[in-house]
Amino acid sequence: MAEVHHRVHKFKFPIMKENDDIEPVEVFAGTIWAAQMVKSLLEDSEIEAFLLDENTGTLAPWYTSAGGAGSVRVVVSNRDYERARSVVEEYENNIRTRS
Repeated sequence: MAEVHHRVHKFKFPIMKENDDIEPVEVFAGTIWAAQMVKSLLEDSEIEAFLLDENTGTLAPWYTSAGGAGSVRVVVSNRDYERARSVVEEYENNIRTRS
């Protein structure tokens, strides 16, 4: 039986060095439009953020659901997690009160 070798691809921020202890942490998952809004709010708060799985959200937006299969994820540095969660919670509270 042939051996199967799996490669583990670890997501790295573009500015990270190999010896950094920075890890990406997901702070939001939703549609492409909501994820882009959250990313913009985070960047306005001087928190660097990245979108994961945005191609699915762009090419097949009907496939994405908030936090569900095919959702677009927003990730930040573990160092910015607490501040980022505060921004995301404020966004989610504003969405709920306006609905």
